[in-house]
Amino acid sequence: MENIVKVTRRGQTTIPLKIRGQCGIKEGDRLSVEVTEKGILFKPVPKLLDMIGIDAGYATIEQVNKMIDKLREEY
Repeated sequence: MENIVKVTRRGQTTIPLKIRGQCGIKEGDRLSVEVTEKGILFKPVPKLLDMIGIDAGYATIEQVNKMIDKLREEY
């Protein structure tokens, strides 16, 4: 089912409650916004504390730090 939302004069809109629940989006969460071929894409930005240990067993601390530095340069 398609959801229709209204954009305010300040460019704000409301994500419907059902969609927020399905995506685990809560008040204060940050979202990444991208323009794609199909339209606008909103993606939740993971919280740093939720990512603790995510690379355990896959990379050394030095490798992770290099990846973080690369990501910082991209932003």
